Amino acid sequence: MEDKGTRALTGPRIAGIVIAAVVVVLGISWAVQGSSWFMFDVFAPRYEKSRRETFEESKAYNQGMIQELQNMQFEYLKADEDHKKALADVILHRAADYDREKLPPDLKEFISKLEKERTTAH
Repeated sequence: MEDKGTRALTGPRIAGIVIAAVVVVLGISWAVQGSSWFMFDVFAPRYEKSRRETFEESKAYNQGMIQELQNMQFEYLKADEDHKKALADVILHRAADYDREKLPPDLKEFISKLEKERTTAH
């Protein structure tokens, strides 16, 4: 007579246990990896936005932007008419997303003049 309290480990039963263990391990790894993707999708854009805002508020960024625009202004004043049109496009493109309140008054006036010239030309 077979004791009903103990069960014999047969081939199919061992295979079932192994398959169940593999499924559990795969499920756990999928849950962990899926969470990682979820966390990245949720928090990475916010983190990157915060990083960009911090960078754009930095002294180095603002000084660099002003210096670059001033250099382009100097090149614009030296250029011939054809070159001025191309430089004006580049200058206006660079200054488009920049906070004008941070610019020195002469540079602010120069960019406003370029914008007026562009709107009257079109």
